[in-house]
Amino acid sequence: MHTDTERCVRAVRSKDARFDGWFFTAVLTTRIYCRPSCPVVPPKAENMTFYPSAAACQQAGFRACKRCRPDTSPGSPEWNARADTVARAVRLIQDGIVDREGVPGLAGRLGYSARQIERQLLAELGAGPLALARAQRAQTARVLIETTALPMAQVAFAAGFASIRAFNDTVREVFALSPSELRVRGSRTPDRPAPPGVIQLRLPFRGPLTPDNLFGHLAATAVPGVEEWRDSAYRRTLSLPYGHAIVALSPRPDHIACRLSLTDPRDLTLAISSCRRMLDLDADPVAVDEQLRADPLLAPLVDKAPGRRVPRTVDAAEFAVRAVLGQQVSTAAARTHAARLVTAHGVPVDDPEGGLTHLFPAPEALAGLDPEAQALPRSRRTTLTTLIAALADGSLRLGPDSDWDRARARLTELPGCGPWTVEVIAMRALGDPDAFLPTDLGVRRAAAGLGLPSTPAALTARAAAWRPWRAYAVQYLWATDDHAINLLPA
Repeated sequence: MHTDTERCVRAVRSKDARFDGWFFTAVLTTRIYCRPSCPVVPPKAENMTFYPSAAACQQAGFRACKRCRPDTSPGSPEWNARADTVARAVRLIQDGIVDREGVPGLAGRLGYSARQIERQLLAELGAGPLALARAQRAQTARVLIETTALPMAQVAFAAGFASIRAFNDTVREVFALSPSELRVRGSRTPDRPAPPGVIQLRLPFRGPLTPDNLFGHLAATAVPGVEEWRDSAYRRTLSLPYGHAIVALSPRPDHIACRLSLTDPRDLTLAISSCRRMLDLDADPVAVDEQLRADPLLAPLVDKAPGRRVPRTVDAAEFAVRAVLGQQVSTAAARTHAARLVTAHGVPVDDPEGGLTHLFPAPEALAGLDPEAQALPRSRRTTLTTLIAALADGSLRLGPDSDWDRARARLTELPGCGPWTVEVIAMRALGDPDAFLPTDLGVRRAAAGLGLPSTPAALTARAAAWRPWRAYAVQYLWATDDHAINLLPA
């Protein structure tokens, strides 16, 4: 969008928050860059230039605006709707892969050379992987500076900087403030005081957002010991590269309140990106709803509760295992099966605030699973053990770097993985916004009630008009039922 100057200027003059994250406005006279909704008086059109990313602005020598804090805007929804190399690279960089494995590690995961990745990112984002990772480190540092009392040296290394000097130079260059000045300026009264060791922050999103089915789904399907709904918040454990974490997420009118307890602050970047992905916070609900509203049978559902999100996951492999456990059984039965796996194979954790007891077991921990000990039909035991083996040996890779079509093809090869299982994994684990479940009982029942075709083939043909947002159409169809997944817990 940043190449359409006229459209960008109109968005800046109208202070339209829907475009935050789509592009950034750099002011030539002040050398400051802003989000489109910045509250200051818009500059003259001839003094504005536009960039596709905060990293590109920083690389061009612009500093972040102190009023609108453009580095904290929601991410571009473009990377959620695409599965090409650039989109997969951006998702991996957001997860901090460059800090942990370097650019060669990023390129290796994508199957390209470092030079090819550099060229593609420069062409689309105006910045290479190192610049994008640097911008990510600066944002992580800002969160730690403003929300914790950690010494600056610990903040620097937790954010991924190789030295204190690089940390100080980057913070001054990006924010035009020293780290200590940023801590004083960024102090704000939190929603409620955070106990020691807890990081409290706000996760922004583009409005509107209907939280009912989003948090209702996560709470209704919560695995005991790993997830729970407590004190108006969805809480769960996270398994991270340097340790583990416990996160509490609560919906607010203009943000998601997030409370993170990390065993190692170096995991902050991945923890935040995982939570954003799980809650689908970088979606563009206006674009989604506009297309779905064009169908006269879906329009009343969209108008009743606009801004529905797709409840996703923090761990694609975990969700794939849970999807197989949930085949042809009730929500309660699926939770029971998953809880047994967690108790037997999960890593115990200590939760001072509530009832979380374990991390969900990794595929490697489940590789020695005894199929005869599982209270499942024999065919499903075969599906479960085959899936776990494929995840453990790397022949099936599910994550932010997955090629959606390739992952679908590999899943289809596994015994017992039919269309429903493949598509629900594509929708909730891989994040494909166009995944569709025409064989799902809830979808078919809702379709029949609305006067849509209820047979899978006919419904798929009708749903072609909803592309590329069919996963969101599924949420609106599911919401016609009074099932607990559609209700925000009391």
